[in-house]
Amino acid sequence: MADLPSTAKAVVIGGGIVGCSVAYHLGKLGWTDTVLLERKKLTSGTTFHAAGLVGQLRTSANITQLLGHSVALYRTLEQETGLQTGWKMNGGLRLACNAERWTEVKRQATTAHSFGLEMHLLTPKEAQELWPLMTIDDVVGAAYLPTDGQANPSDITQSLARGARMAGVKIFEDTPVTRVIVEDGRIRGVETPFGAIACEKVVVCAGQWTRDLAATVGVNVPLVSVEHQYMITERIEGVTPGLPTLRDPDRLTYWKEEVGGLVWGGYEPNPKPWAIKGIPEGFHFETLTPDWDHYEQFMENAIARVPALAGAGVKQLLNGPESFTPDGNFILGEAPELRNFYVGAGFNAFGIASGGGAGMALAEWVAKGEPPFDLWPVDIRRFGGVHRSVDWVRNRTMEAYGKHYTIAWPSEEMRSCRPTRRSPLYAHLQTAGACFGEKLGWERPNWFADLAAGEQPVDRYSYQRPGWWGAVRREHQAARSAAVLIDQTSFAKFTLKGPDAAAALNRIAAGNVDRAVGSLTYTQMLNRKGGIECDLTVVRRAVDEFYIVTGTGFATHDFDWISRNLQGNCQLVDVTSGGAVLSLMGPKAREILGRACLDDLSNEGFRFGTAKAISVAGCPVLALRVTYVGELGWELHMPTEVAVTVYEALMGAGAGLGLVNAGYRAIETLRLEKGYRAWGSDIGPDHTPVEAGLAWACKMKSNVDFIGRAAVEAQLAGGVKKRLATFTAAPDVVLLGRETIYRNGERVGWLSSGGYGHTVDRAIGLGYVRQAGGVSEDFVLSGGYELEVASERVPATVSLEPLYDPKGLRVKG
Repeated sequence: MADLPSTAKAVVIGGGIVGCSVAYHLGKLGWTDTVLLERKKLTSGTTFHAAGLVGQLRTSANITQLLGHSVALYRTLEQETGLQTGWKMNGGLRLACNAERWTEVKRQATTAHSFGLEMHLLTPKEAQELWPLMTIDDVVGAAYLPTDGQANPSDITQSLARGARMAGVKIFEDTPVTRVIVEDGRIRGVETPFGAIACEKVVVCAGQWTRDLAATVGVNVPLVSVEHQYMITERIEGVTPGLPTLRDPDRLTYWKEEVGGLVWGGYEPNPKPWAIKGIPEGFHFETLTPDWDHYEQFMENAIARVPALAGAGVKQLLNGPESFTPDGNFILGEAPELRNFYVGAGFNAFGIASGGGAGMALAEWVAKGEPPFDLWPVDIRRFGGVHRSVDWVRNRTMEAYGKHYTIAWPSEEMRSCRPTRRSPLYAHLQTAGACFGEKLGWERPNWFADLAAGEQPVDRYSYQRPGWWGAVRREHQAARSAAVLIDQTSFAKFTLKGPDAAAALNRIAAGNVDRAVGSLTYTQMLNRKGGIECDLTVVRRAVDEFYIVTGTGFATHDFDWISRNLQGNCQLVDVTSGGAVLSLMGPKAREILGRACLDDLSNEGFRFGTAKAISVAGCPVLALRVTYVGELGWELHMPTEVAVTVYEALMGAGAGLGLVNAGYRAIETLRLEKGYRAWGSDIGPDHTPVEAGLAWACKMKSNVDFIGRAAVEAQLAGGVKKRLATFTAAPDVVLLGRETIYRNGERVGWLSSGGYGHTVDRAIGLGYVRQAGGVSEDFVLSGGYELEVASERVPATVSLEPLYDPKGLRVKG
């Protein structure tokens, strides 16, 4: 190992497809001073035994785009490097064998159309013409993606490695990393048995080994190993090289052609975790003992689908461990715990499909300090403290694995590891009929059953109106006519203190937070391109102290964004667990709160956009006059230990005024009527305040600079190419998000969120109208619109104004 360098710009750890793809793309970006270290041999971890199916469609436009990059790369890689990849664009089929699955497939086809991906709906007979070996007696329909395909995992990885070497990247096999060197909180290099390499950036793409390696430097990577089996048959008559890949989710199986035979496997509902006590030392180029008994559960369904399988010879039942995550998405990005420590792992058995695009995205993240586009669905910062428990992660991951091929119902909740984090009001809400959902480990009330009427707090899922539709309608109407009380204790809450706090926060926030003590500012935080990184509320509590409130699921992300951009003498602290939050909303909110509070709650004494310390039922409360439902109301923030007292007092005060408990699903219907944006769907790093209709929240009239200001100024002056609008459709239309938007017959975008407005009695969706030549207000409003819903077009009406105004109902369409 005499040629092992002593320094490098970046060190990539792991020689599977993802690590080699990162190295390849770093080389393409000019980072030729990159070193890849593999503990054994390239592909010897889990890549070598991957099945190699390459599908592209995901529920996120950007992740679909990322997988599309994989396909584009695999099509040309062999020509570039001279090494075969086994890539075949033979298309992919997905079957539906019942009405609910067919609805899901039709909605997936709509999603594909929204994202510009070619996807065709076929009759059972048309599907059989593409895959003649299968029976179609139970098939309702199928979808076909002609640009899907398959690849040889080992060959494509070796080809990527050669491409990386051709660009100047150095690759060393049989070179384990024994330590990541961190001094004074900064990465200094890596240590190997053959010497140390000094570097500033480390990229860990070590598959199922990633969690343990990252943990040595305090970084949490929530993944676990799961056994995954598939069968390789001998040649079968009628299996041709051009046979598409086939996914049969109702029979839990997938299929692909290989040298005249079939590779087929599945996702069982009772998966088997592996290496619970740690991965065996020296494990490489190894598979596990086949578990024929466990695999047997697939056989009857598989033979019924492909009768020729019954007489086929079996080459091998391959059992290989793969790394899976709690939500079924892979993990990318810079770790929030340690700067310049990047992760690409947890690929849930679709690492070959993701490898090309994930390597590209992670390489750009490393080289430029930011991802090429919004990657929130796979961002490592979507996890939190609850995911530090390996037991929690394993149990949730087993559930996610078992649901891989079940119908993905809208708003479906996971059941494992619950409850974990509970508000002090949990028992009270449970008694009141709450049906809880979970986010970042928190139990949150989604809706309330009418127990007196015999209603049960149990979710009944549907692609039509779900079981909770009537209950949410009751809560929605109560918010509009009387008042609701919502437990929002799970909000992420931070304090920022220090003599430089105001200047530091004002530089990060697009809105002006350097205002009088007691002011409340709704603001975005932008990246240098003007994209919205955070969407939150800031309260100035003192000259040198601010209180910041953001969404439950964004706790890690937003804390990381703020802390990494702070300058000067100030400290950010997460105080989420110390406080409870009750939101009292509705036209009677002032009267109800006044019965339990002696403070001045008048409009003159407590104006919108301000915060005050008040006393409710004798308890200290920080009251924020703000709303996310479009009604008069307050967020009441209080010490955890007084939450029950305040809750009981408010429910007593509102007993004769129509006050009811409400949950998060009512919040969603209420906010859609007001056109309030949700980060992670309607707004995010790919959307600017100008595009999202939020430029009013930016301090553009001041001379204060802030991150992203130049980009906002440029768009205000030069216009934008997309603009967020509200769409409505007939009451019987079910909008869920990702429905395709057509303007005058041309595809111009898709809905970022969808639902129902119970006050306006219309289906509602938010989405961006896009046009390369620019989008003005007149362009949006002058078009005729349709929405593609489950592959059928329905008329729609567009609006740039809220559909509902509490000062006077305003209905568009």
